[in-house]
Amino acid sequence: MWKCLSLPKFRFHASATALKKAPLKLKGKSGAEQRWLVRQLGDPFVKAAHSQNYRCRSAFKLLEIDDKYDVLRPGLSVVDCGAAPGAWSQVAAQRVNAAGERPDLPRGSVIGIDLLHIAPLEGAHFLSNQDITDPATHAALQRLLPQAQADVILSDMAPNASGLRELDHERLVSMCLSLLELADKILRPGGSLVCKYWDGGLTHKLRDGLARAFRDVRTVKPKASRKESSELYFLARTFRNT
Repeated sequence: MWKCLSLPKFRFHASATALKKAPLKLKGKSGAEQRWLVRQLGDPFVKAAHSQNYRCRSAFKLLEIDDKYDVLRPGLSVVDCGAAPGAWSQVAAQRVNAAGERPDLPRGSVIGIDLLHIAPLEGAHFLSNQDITDPATHAALQRLLPQAQADVILSDMAPNASGLRELDHERLVSMCLSLLELADKILRPGGSLVCKYWDGGLTHKLRDGLARAFRDVRTVKPKASRKESSELYFLARTFRNT
């Protein structure tokens, strides 16, 4: 899913001063659109994404997770689910040396999947306009992955927001649970999975499912994930593959 440019459920109130300082392109937009744009303009991670040529601010969430937990290493094979616009694939490609920029290190691979089109990226192979839950997509991954197996599954995917918090939470949990079926098919024993979820009544169901499949499951809240957001990540490591 396109996670960076679509408008979320708005709970922020832009001040009159901020709106006055905002560019003229805000004129003609709804109040919700104005508040979102003003927030983006003042977001240090948005600015950093532009200055460091990342496709989206979400890159810094994965960077922080990897810096702390060492999920991505040169030579690993990574599947990025819900990859558009490609920021997590950018990070993964750098960290696993998918483009071979470090000839002294093992060369990994990155495959990104999304229902939307993803612009090409050096070091990554994208399966655009494809559904991660489709068995045909699973088969394509098995053909593309070295030895038909991945070391890491990443997921920053999310459903299009309905505006109903519990419904959106349930839909995202369902999407995350579908990754367990994917893991059974492609994840190497000992592999890792990182998935975004929105906290809510079914969080325990997702945690329990991950705990059955992985030896270590923990909750992570990167600094780039806004404090007021219910967004969290599960980091699941040491896939059992039983």
